[in-house]
Parts: sequence; structure tokens; C-alpha cells
Amino acid sequence: MVDRVRVVIAEDSVLLREGLTRLLTDRGHEVVAGVGDAEALLKVVGELADEDALPDVVVADVRMPPTHTDEGVKAAVRLRRDHPSVGVLVLSQYVEEQYATELLAGSSRGVGYLLKDRVADVREFVDAVVRVAAGGTALDPEVVAQLLGRSRKQDVLAGLTPREREVLGLMAEGRTNSAIAKQLVVSDGAVEKHVSNIFLKLGLAPSDGDHRRVLAVLTYLNS
Repeated sequence: MVDRVRVVIAEDSVLLREGLTRLLTDRGHEVVAGVGDAEALLKVVGELADEDALPDVVVADVRMPPTHTDEGVKAAVRLRRDHPSVGVLVLSQYVEEQYATELLAGSSRGVGYLLKDRVADVREFVDAVVRVAAGGTALDPEVVAQLLGRSRKQDVLAGLTPREREVLGLMAEGRTNSAIAKQLVVSDGAVEKHVSNIFLKLGLAPSDGDHRRVLAVLTYLNS
């Protein structure tokens, strides 16, 4: 069991917004607000901040009114800057590389980018919300594949073995070492060795702390 997570949902589709609310509340979490556009999202989070009642996480659509282009992701980036304690999980119909990179370019704490199709897997979606609320990451496998697969990243990836690349992809999805070991059907010790090698090859020293897992991904995105 996990502690109750307080969530704000920003989604212009009333049907989807209500569906997300139901998914979360049925599993013991609290949706403190639901809004339909980016301006309303920023307003409600600001009001909650004034009441010293910030949510644990915001779930927001990338494209929102009035233009349905980048309002949602811009609001998400602003929230990460203004309220770094609040996790931000954005939902998108497609992998939008520019928006994903913009979202991931700041702090490595509490961030997620999922395709809307993932919502159909209720457990996966709720787990992602909880993970981001707790300060972890939740990146859609398709997002990871596209961002890390760009040709201009090949020189950086060349230093990693195929297995290390596979482990890094699973790390970027926010999985623990134990979960990675289970996925790859190897021992926890083997995964720990791969992770250590990845950090070493990317030049991430122990002083970087617990965020080295996310920094490993951000190294590719920003190189």
C-alpha cells in the first residue's frame, strides 16, 4: 500500500478528466482539483500554494486550450520552476520530442511523460502517478526509445554495451534495480554492476547523489 497522493488534473476533455479522477480516487488517492486549461491549472496551483496545500503531483495534457499546441507543457515547465516540490506528469497523444526534452531539461526530481494510451493500463498509470509524486521519474518506453535513439546521440551511446543500453532504458522508465532484474531475468547484483558501469562511462560521480539515475538519461538529452 502507498500513502494517499494529492493530485491536480489538467485535461480539456471532460470525459478523460473524469475518468482519470475515477481511476485515482478508486485507488485511495485524492484529486483536489480538475481543470480544463493551462491558465486554470496555474491559477489553482497558485491558490493551493497560498493555502499551504500544494498537491503532490499534477497530471496535465501537453496540448490544451486555447490553441491546443504547447500550453500544457509550458505550464508544466513553469510549475516545475515555481513549485519544485510538486511532481509533474504530462500526458500526450504522441511522442513530441521537443516538449519531452523541454520538460526534462530542468530538475531531475518528480517528472513523467506518458502517452495517453498508457492510461488504459490502470495499474501502470497509477503507479506512474505515485512514483512521480514521490520524486521519481516515469517516462514512456516509446519516449525513451525516440529520445535516446536520435542519431546525434550515437557517439554517446557507443560507449555502452547493448545490455547497458537496455538497462538505461529501463532506468529511464523509473524502474528500480530489482524491477530491472526481474524484467531482464538476471540477478540484482548483475543489474547493480551494469548501473555502476553506466554511471562510470557517463562520468557521473557518487557526489551526484540519488539523482544519478535521471542524470544518466539527461546526459543524453542535453549532449
